[in-house]
Amino acid sequence: MLAEKLKFIFGQFEHQGSFESYQELASGHINDTYLIKTTKKPHFVLQRINHGVFKDVPGLIENKVAVSKHIQEKLKNLSLKKQKRRVLAFAQTKTGKSYYQDEDGNYWNLMYFIDKSVTYEIVDNDDIAYQGGRLLGQFLTLTSDFDASKLTEVIPKFHDMSFRYSQFQDALKIASKERLENAKDYIKQVEALKEEMHILQKLKESGDIPIRVTHNDTKISNALFNRKKKGLCLIDTDTVMPGIVHYDFGDAIRTICNTAAEDETNLDLVTFNVDYYKAYTKGFLKKMKSSLTPTELKYLPLAAKTMIFIMALRFLTDYLNNDIYYKTKYPEHNLDRAKNQFKLIQSFTEKINQL
Repeated sequence: MLAEKLKFIFGQFEHQGSFESYQELASGHINDTYLIKTTKKPHFVLQRINHGVFKDVPGLIENKVAVSKHIQEKLKNLSLKKQKRRVLAFAQTKTGKSYYQDEDGNYWNLMYFIDKSVTYEIVDNDDIAYQGGRLLGQFLTLTSDFDASKLTEVIPKFHDMSFRYSQFQDALKIASKERLENAKDYIKQVEALKEEMHILQKLKESGDIPIRVTHNDTKISNALFNRKKKGLCLIDTDTVMPGIVHYDFGDAIRTICNTAAEDETNLDLVTFNVDYYKAYTKGFLKKMKSSLTPTELKYLPLAAKTMIFIMALRFLTDYLNNDIYYKTKYPEHNLDRAKNQFKLIQSFTEKINQL
């Protein structure tokens, strides 16, 4: 049944492929993504965008397509074959749209599959970190002259620190006495860091840091590599929207440089990996340094601390709200996640001179 449905939807797009089979790709947690295998390459990736999570799916898809076309134009010196390995390419529908809407109201887009490629869930050596940083720097450099104001803000206030603080303050008002007591030490840490954690937002609002195209989901699994572990391009561009470079750099560092899993409860295992930070930063600056303003460059280390903090704050807020946002496996799960991120901040702070 599903095969017939996918075959029908695949047939609504303009391409030369003939549907042979499908395979579900389980890398994402929000959308439904399928590898469509054809009788003759190229294969394709068909994706249903979750319109329950994303309120403006057409805008989201148009963001992805516009940014990809911009990068393709920058890479036009490469052969078409190489272009399609260096940037996501999207197929249009037979009516000329970037997406197909089915009878149930679901939105679908179709991408060309990048063959002989791999992704990594974690960084386990300096070279992968370096290549990841190089890919982000390349993406931000290639889009540095794209007018970010033309993009739809697919998740409003996603990294807005004042908004996250406001959510935290609201949670404090309704939290149970038990949860307030359990979290009291971390509530104090939030207040102690409040002023420092607003620095980037204030620089953004004053115009001292420019608004750019940003990816907004820069974990290493969204970097695509060839089989020789060389970086190809960034993928999963659903959250491309206006932002500042520090969001992307900081969130990548947050996910790459934690020596433990995000919900590790043995905090002795949670430290900040300086070697991965240096390798990622080296790759990032190799592609990006000439595009950065002095102010952007100055505040890159603070970006890492800020993005670690914003996740700590979000986990803590959800704990105080009785776990209404993140899925949890036990009552203290979100608090443990918050403790983990606060320990990472502590380790980062202790090692700041090494950075």
